[in-house]
Amino acid sequence: MSAGQIAALIAAGAFVVLVLLLAVPLLKLGRTLDEATIAIRKAHEGSAPLLDNAQTTLNVVNAQLERVDGITTNAQTVASNVSVLTSLFTATLGGPLVRAAAFSYGLSKAVKARRAGKDAGAHAARKRRGRKRLARAAR
Repeated sequence: MSAGQIAALIAAGAFVVLVLLLAVPLLKLGRTLDEATIAIRKAHEGSAPLLDNAQTTLNVVNAQLERVDGITTNAQTVASNVSVLTSLFTATLGGPLVRAAAFSYGLSKAVKARRAGKDAGAHAARKRRGRKRLARAAR
């Protein structure tokens, strides 16, 4: 065996060792890729029921929103009707009611003033009578 053949054998052996050393990480990487593939497949299988449930939920939410839209429309109609009725009431009965309230207030003030005047007049008359009595008694 010549020196070149020995060098070729050493190089071949080193290459075999290098291949064996690189084979271990490659096998581990292959297993990792297999596990990742399995995890992706499971996630894909699990997402289908979630998407179905999400679609069902969206359908229910849309139905509820349609009901709320109807309720909002009815509430707006009621508010509009109340506004019209308030305007009508104010236009037809507001003026006369204000006048009647003002009249009754003025009437009560006049009655109170008259009573106060009678009371003051009666008090003054009593004083005059008392003075007359004193004057008679002094004579």
